[in-house]
Amino acid sequence: MSDPIIRVDNVHKSYLMGKEAVPALRGVTIDVARGEMLCLMGPSGSGKTTLLNLLGGLDEPGRGHIVIDGENLVAMKEEQVARLRLQKLGFIFQTFNLLNNFTAFENVEAPMVLAKKLKRKERKVRATLLLEQVGLADRMDHYPSELSGGQQQRVAIARALANDPPIIIGDEMTGDLDSETGFEVMRLIRQLNQEQRKTVIYVTHDPRMADFADRVITMLDGIIHTETVKT
Repeated sequence: MSDPIIRVDNVHKSYLMGKEAVPALRGVTIDVARGEMLCLMGPSGSGKTTLLNLLGGLDEPGRGHIVIDGENLVAMKEEQVARLRLQKLGFIFQTFNLLNNFTAFENVEAPMVLAKKLKRKERKVRATLLLEQVGLADRMDHYPSELSGGQQQRVAIARALANDPPIIIGDEMTGDLDSETGFEVMRLIRQLNQEQRKTVIYVTHDPRMADFADRVITMLDGIIHTETVKT
């Protein structure tokens, strides 16, 4: 694989349980191609969420290297990691994690305000466009409590795209949705992956949602157990 956008090299991670170090990852190595859609599966405690947190710069490995779009996370200072998260990573969570006192529009605009790259008028145009792309043009002024679960997740997808990051990280994106809505969300993610060449790496327990990926990695006890390339 030439020029992977994500490179995980011999990564180890342990957590202290009392006085005992319990390994969560035990020498994981993965390359993710630019534009690939990769699914991580495995039982609870297999290490998949730990790996996702490390890729997102939300935690640090005990050993090994993680390179995101040419930048070595392990060598970065905290403020550099925060900048990388803001510019190169978009996060989509199971529980949506929207700001309840912000409208859909304001939730999508928020990452752009933090990035300080666009003027107010430009932010308005982009937030409006993103909400139109996820089918919520008529819900921009609604608060999360006024939206269905599927609509909230669509807002979360638009928010993840706000700063046009090359990588989308999803943690059980359809876990709180019914099957039909879950499929709608995954079709939208796949469309973004194919049309905008976004690299997507996501965790799911649902094998039906894994079918949307180009490649599925199953983890077990902190290691890669199986790897399947979709044809």
